[in-house]
Amino acid sequence: MFSSSVADAPLVREPLHAPVAHLIRGGLVEGIHYGSVVILGRDGEVRFQLGDIEAAFYPRSALKPVQAVAMVRAGLPLDGELLSLTAASHSGEERHLDGTRRILELAGITEDALRNVPDMPFGPAVRDEWIRAGRGPSRLAQNCSGKHAAMLYTCVLNDWPLDGYLDPAHPLQQAIAEIVEDLTGQRIARVTVDGCGAPLFSVSLHGLARAAARITSAAPGTPEARVADAMRAHPEMASGAERDVAALMKAVPGLLAKDGFEGVEVAALPDGRAVAVKISDGANRARIPVAAAALARSGVSADLLTEFQGEALLGGGVEVGCVRPVRALDPVCVSACA
Repeated sequence: MFSSSVADAPLVREPLHAPVAHLIRGGLVEGIHYGSVVILGRDGEVRFQLGDIEAAFYPRSALKPVQAVAMVRAGLPLDGELLSLTAASHSGEERHLDGTRRILELAGITEDALRNVPDMPFGPAVRDEWIRAGRGPSRLAQNCSGKHAAMLYTCVLNDWPLDGYLDPAHPLQQAIAEIVEDLTGQRIARVTVDGCGAPLFSVSLHGLARAAARITSAAPGTPEARVADAMRAHPEMASGAERDVAALMKAVPGLLAKDGFEGVEVAALPDGRAVAVKISDGANRARIPVAAAALARSGVSADLLTEFQGEALLGGGVEVGCVRPVRALDPVCVSACA
């Protein structure tokens, strides 16, 4: 299905994004979200593309399933909810904090070893509770703490130093970079620092979709299949209650989905079909309806996607419009907005 060779790094250029969603108010296009979309078929070939799917970009947290696969390949023995947490951008709920503590306990280390940035919980409801309780930012509450705990556990298992585990030259990050290139099928274009402090690898949108497809279509028992199974079985551990990415995985049987800051979404099915979305301005309101439209175009029943049409636009407290994917992307009319 997929070539085992690794292609050159994607070109670093200004992405040639295209309109992917319209803001419709009162029957008029009030605004336009630009971005790029790619849909892969079961054979791994591009079945649809819009915008620029080959330019280098940063997948942000949408790359976490790939990072989790790399750690499992390096000996991380987690499965189930703790492996799902390893690939999480979690909301900071108690289950996420407790799971991160459990990973640290398995590694025989404490929260003091974490080097992700202290932050408030990502989930709005949880964050409000913390503020009311007078609690401040913590490394444990930061949405990437599960990944960081798993990174430290992987270092312990391989006798790699804990100090400097976020350095791109560290053995852990070198191992992750190798798997990023393996699963995306291309060299890394640039390396920078993600919001949590971990190295962030630049690939293409096409490469991100290819990696997700390889993870979901892998043979049972492989590191890829273990990560996919864990995230699909425990979608709230990879995100949180009331999060759209968890709802999407529960709505579409067999779907693996992961979001990322700055308007990134990737989703793939066990048969190798995959979609990846980048909203150029990072707008969250366009991410899910565009991803849902791409999934519908890939063959997922539109009936499973009706709750992902996007937020309504209000006027005087009354719905007067919506965010609607462009017609080229949405021929089956997932969105009911006129």
